[in-house]
Amino acid sequence: MSEPRTLDAATLRRTGLRAGLDAVGVAGAAPFDGTRATLETRRADGLHGGMQFTYRNPQRSTDPARALPGARSLVVGARRYPATPPSKPPDGPHARVAAYARADHYAALRAGLGAIADELRAGGWQARVLADDNALVDRAAAHRAGLGWYGKHSNVLLPGRGSWFVLGSVVTDAPLEPATTPVEDGCGSCRRCIVGCPTDAIVARGVVDARRCLAWSLQATGEFPRDQRVALHDRIYGCDECQEVCPHNAVSGDPDGDHRDDDVWVSIERLLEDDDATLLARHGRWYIPERDARYLRRNALVVLGNVGDPGAARTVALLEHYLDGPDDLLRAHAAWAARRLGRQDLLTARAGDPIVRRELHEPAPPPR
Repeated sequence: MSEPRTLDAATLRRTGLRAGLDAVGVAGAAPFDGTRATLETRRADGLHGGMQFTYRNPQRSTDPARALPGARSLVVGARRYPATPPSKPPDGPHARVAAYARADHYAALRAGLGAIADELRAGGWQARVLADDNALVDRAAAHRAGLGWYGKHSNVLLPGRGSWFVLGSVVTDAPLEPATTPVEDGCGSCRRCIVGCPTDAIVARGVVDARRCLAWSLQATGEFPRDQRVALHDRIYGCDECQEVCPHNAVSGDPDGDHRDDDVWVSIERLLEDDDATLLARHGRWYIPERDARYLRRNALVVLGNVGDPGAARTVALLEHYLDGPDDLLRAHAAWAARRLGRQDLLTARAGDPIVRRELHEPAPPPR
């Protein structure tokens, strides 16, 4: 059996850039001991809010050798995604989708990383692509590889290009020259992301309390937190606020320009009218709790309460449908939405329902 061919980081970087990646860096594959300790501490403090992903098994998600025995290097890639949405459709209430989820941007990222992995394998080395995978903490790898620094919102910021990137790695047993100097912090005294978070979820520099983060609340089971419902406004999946206010993200233009309006704005009425199979087929790329469409409807009812037209016949019909439905969770959120819209009459007519009575005993949401 022939010896593996020597490959250098510059060659692999060129391969990744030609394959559509926007930045490529190299890091050693030693365990991320500091990241593991951070994950374990935050999980013990409850800051993960029940989130699993890399919190599920920090020893695994911070040790590249768990993904590929004998790992020696990481080739880390970043792929920019569009962040400027088109105009909101004029017909009916609609909700926003976070920029990273408007299309499958991870497919393009994996393709770029796959080209790097193919070159490594052709040279006789082992290689495995890891992206949006609980097997590796992508941000820690990107930071070690010198792609950027940790912003106060906890995302990695690339110098001169901001944080609108998806990240992933190729773990390999090839010995490659790693980045030697981490990128210098560029946040300075800026606190725009901390101040701009709608729910004050950024509790310290680089520390996000998932229990207060709208992006995670949209993906968690149970009732949507009452104290976050007004702040949710018209978001239906993800929250970009901390990135939108970041001065490093003030980059003009849409690098891809290939997303469709349907990927950005979602009809609330369709979310509340379509059946489970239709909803899961349309939005199956999203992380939906327990793969249960009721959570899409739960979130949609909160948004309806925030942006719906209280006098529109279709809005009233939807509220009545869910107020009279068998699902306690959805009845509770429909009751809140009716109250938020000022349709107390819909609740008074159903005051015998214990779910409605419970809502009426809660502090009233602020008027629209």
